[in-house]
Amino acid sequence: MTVPTRSPARPPAGSVRMGRADGRWVLAAAVLGSGMTLLDSTVVNVALPALGDDLHASLAGLQWTVNGYTLTLAALILLGGSLGDRFGRRRVFVAGTVWFALASLLCGLAPSTGLLVAARALQGVGGALLTPGSLALIQASFAREDRARAIGVWSGMGGVAGALGPLLGGWLVDAASWRWVFLINIVPAAAVVAVALRHVPESRDETASGRFDWPGALCAAAGLAGITYALIGAAEPGADPAALTVTGVAGAAALAAFVVVERHSRTPMLPPSIFAERQFTAANAVTFAVYAALGGVFFLLVVDLQVEAGFSALAAGAALLPVTVIMLLLSERSGRLAERIGPRIPMTVGPAVCAAGLLLMTRIDPAADYLTDVVPAVCVFGLGLAATVAPLTATVLGAAEERYAGIASGVNNAVARAAGLIAVAALPLVVGLSGDDYHDPAAFGTSFDAALLVCAGLLAAGAVLAWCTIRSDVLRGPQAPAEPPPCRCHCAVGAPPLQPPARECH
Repeated sequence: MTVPTRSPARPPAGSVRMGRADGRWVLAAAVLGSGMTLLDSTVVNVALPALGDDLHASLAGLQWTVNGYTLTLAALILLGGSLGDRFGRRRVFVAGTVWFALASLLCGLAPSTGLLVAARALQGVGGALLTPGSLALIQASFAREDRARAIGVWSGMGGVAGALGPLLGGWLVDAASWRWVFLINIVPAAAVVAVALRHVPESRDETASGRFDWPGALCAAAGLAGITYALIGAAEPGADPAALTVTGVAGAAALAAFVVVERHSRTPMLPPSIFAERQFTAANAVTFAVYAALGGVFFLLVVDLQVEAGFSALAAGAALLPVTVIMLLLSERSGRLAERIGPRIPMTVGPAVCAAGLLLMTRIDPAADYLTDVVPAVCVFGLGLAATVAPLTATVLGAAEERYAGIASGVNNAVARAAGLIAVAALPLVVGLSGDDYHDPAAFGTSFDAALLVCAGLLAAGAVLAWCTIRSDVLRGPQAPAEPPPCRCHCAVGAPPLQPPARECH
C-alpha cells in the first residue's frame, strides 16, 4: 500500500490540538485502531465456552486461543514500536491494521483449535505493529500541553471498546456464531485505514539508524513461548514433568539472553538507556502488577458467569456494561486530574478500588442475581479502572524522552501484554483448573473465587508500588527539575515541558 505525501488536510506532527478538527481525526484513528485490538482481546473471552464446544477444545486449548495472540503481540510489540520510529508511525500503524484484519479473517474460518491458535498468533503480529503506533501517534501528533488530555480520551474510549467486547461477543455468539467475533474486525479496520491515510500526520525518529534487532525479538518470543508452554502444560493431566521443566528453563534462558542481546546490540529494540529514568521503570512495574490482574479477571469472569451462574453469552457480556459507561464518563476527567495533582494518587487509589471490586465478585454463585451480585462489583471495578488507566499511560510516556515515543509505548504495551500472558497461563495452575473443568460449575466456581483473591492481591501490590515510587511531578517531563534552576550567568534557562517557554537571563 502506497502512503501519500502530506496534504493540506494533514497538519504537521506536534501541532495537533484538542478541540479542533485535526485533533478529532487523529484521536478517531488512534481510538479505532487500539479499540479494535482491545475489542478483540475481550470479545474472544466471552466466546470461549461456545468455541470450546464447537472445536472440542480442552481448557489448555482455550488458554492458547487467548495466549497465541498475546504471545506474538508481547514478543514483537517492541519491534513494532521501533519500526514505527524508523519508517514512520502512521505507515506502520496502517500496515499493522491491514495485517490484523487479514489474520482476523483466517481466525473466523479456522476449522480446528490448532489452526485457530496459529491464526491468532498471526493476529498478534498485526497487533504488534498496530498497538504501539496508536499511542505513539498521539504522543507525536499533539502539542505537548494537550497530550495528557488526548491520552485520557484515548484510554477512555479504548477502555470502552474493551468493555463493549463481551457484550458484542455475547450477542454475536447467541445470534450467529463465535466465528463472527473475529470476522467483525474487518469493518473497523477499513475505517482506520481510510482515516489514517487522509488525516493523520506522519512522524518518525530522525536519529534512528542501523539494523533491526531481530536476535532480540527471537529471544523474547522464544522466552515467553517456553514459559507459557510450561505453565499451561503443568496444569494438564498426564503432562510430562521433565519435558515441561526443560521447556520452562529454556524459556527463562532465552529471556536472560534477550537482556544480554539488548545490552550489547548497537541498535537494540529495547534501549537499556530508556530505563535510566526511574519513573519510567516504576510506572512499568505498576503496569505489570495491574495488567496481570486484569488479564486474569477478563479471561475468567465472563466464562464463570456462563459456567457457574448460568448466564447466556449475551447476559455474561452485558454484565460488564457498567464498566463501559464509567470509563466513557470518567477517563478524560482522570487524565485532567493527573495533570493537575500528579499521577501518584490516582495510580494508588485506582488499583485499590479495582481490588475491592474483585472481592465483591466473590459473591457470584449459581444463584447470582445480575442487579444485586454482579452490578455493584463491576461498578466498583470500573471506577478503579477509570482512575488508573489514563494516569498510568500518561506517566509512562511523560517519563520517557520524546524521541522514544514509539519505543516507550511499545515497552509499556509489552509489559502489559506479557503480564496478561503469564496470568492467563499461570492462574489455572495456581487455583487448580485443568482439562474439562470449564464444564463443571462447582469446580470452576471454587477456582474462580481463588483466582479473584490472587488478582486482588496483585492490584493491591500495584497500589503500594505506585505510592512508593511514582512522583507527582512526573508529567512535567523526564529531564526537567521541579523548578527552573537559579540563573548564575548570561544564559537561557529552560522550563519544564508543561510550563511556559524558557525565559532569558540577564
